[in-house]
Amino acid sequence: MEEKFAQQFAAAGFSKQTAIQAAVAEPLAAGQSVLGIAPTGSGKTLAFTWPLLPRLVAGAGIQLLVLEPSQELALQTTAVIRDWARLLDLRVQSLTGGANLKRQVERLKKNRPEVVVGTPGRILHLLDEHALKLGKLKTMVVDEADDLLVDDTLAVVEDIERTTPLDSQLAFFSATWGKVFDQLADLFGRPVTTVDVRQQDDSRGPVKHGLVQARTMSQKAAMLERLSHTKNFRALVFFSSIKTLHYTASRLKHAGVSSATLGGKQRQTEREAVMRGFRKHQIKLLLTTDVAARGLDIPKLPAVVNFELPTTSNLYVHRVGRTGRQGEPGLVINLGDEHDFRDLKRLLAKTDYQLEPLEIADYRLTDPATAAKLRAEQPSPAPAAAPEAAADHPVMAAAKRVLTPAKKKRRKKQRKNKGIRLKHRRKNEAAQKKQ
Repeated sequence: MEEKFAQQFAAAGFSKQTAIQAAVAEPLAAGQSVLGIAPTGSGKTLAFTWPLLPRLVAGAGIQLLVLEPSQELALQTTAVIRDWARLLDLRVQSLTGGANLKRQVERLKKNRPEVVVGTPGRILHLLDEHALKLGKLKTMVVDEADDLLVDDTLAVVEDIERTTPLDSQLAFFSATWGKVFDQLADLFGRPVTTVDVRQQDDSRGPVKHGLVQARTMSQKAAMLERLSHTKNFRALVFFSSIKTLHYTASRLKHAGVSSATLGGKQRQTEREAVMRGFRKHQIKLLLTTDVAARGLDIPKLPAVVNFELPTTSNLYVHRVGRTGRQGEPGLVINLGDEHDFRDLKRLLAKTDYQLEPLEIADYRLTDPATAAKLRAEQPSPAPAAAPEAAADHPVMAAAKRVLTPAKKKRRKKQRKNKGIRLKHRRKNEAAQKKQ
């Protein structure tokens, strides 16, 4: 590792590199094209940042291009790379859709960055307009490659790659295996070394995967309302349908729930404001889609809620990868009925995920038997201690913390008309006596 990087590495409190970071460091530094596959939250951004930045020359034009599937992920990656690039006097700029195009072009001319991070559509548009030139590019990184190298986006990535030098290096990173990975050498005309560390990686924390009964959209929305009223609870809530997302967002807003949406036709400034509010715990429920939330890193995110269950195992992997990152415990709540859960278990049959029925009783996430016991005991308003079996599990302990009921504010009785009511009562009493 670069000496300046090693110093910041130690200062940041890191003790050792993750499996993917250690595995790809040497081939990337040597200029080899690499496909790196590692679980979500295993530090893939730093895995290509550390070995690639020292290869760049300050002031020599754009030499590193990183493609991301969404605006949020592009901005997040830009921030991570910039922290390390400034140690080598290198400049980093993001180029994403949703941002002001003219302002981006002006900034490109003024800043003259060595590193560009962007979404494929905006990058190709700037190339077509001759506002961006990649003639001096050394490396092109395709992050979340299983998402970018499909359908129309694959054609866009290929068009971008054709504008780069023939001897440039390629790096692909993903959390899951995609069928297209078998064809990388043919598609891009160069050998690609595969590094898969999914079995060796130990960066994930313990994550509990629960099944919570909620059949209709109304029942699921009511469950979100219930969760939102618990202390310290925050979650990414995933939807497959934009229509369902907007219905739920409208209902939560009407109920006064602290929530927001991410995705759709929002401007970049709006998206940044939403993400900032969620990271600062000002928003409890962030309603989103698979595309908008792909690859997002939200430190110590307590939970993920699947409002609509995913249709592929890869989608499930990417969704649940938002929680339980960097050794932290996590919680996944899957909403549905018995039919939905049978389909989900069949979908995840070849994975290691253990799906368990759960109920939320007394603001505690627990198994159905314990929930029935709590209901039978009719506990006092202050929740009793959680069962030892649940408390022993680190994730259940975390769930107990986030599912602690918030203290309700006592409302004062309305007394502003008391004097008028008393006056009328005395007047009526006097009239009755005269009769």
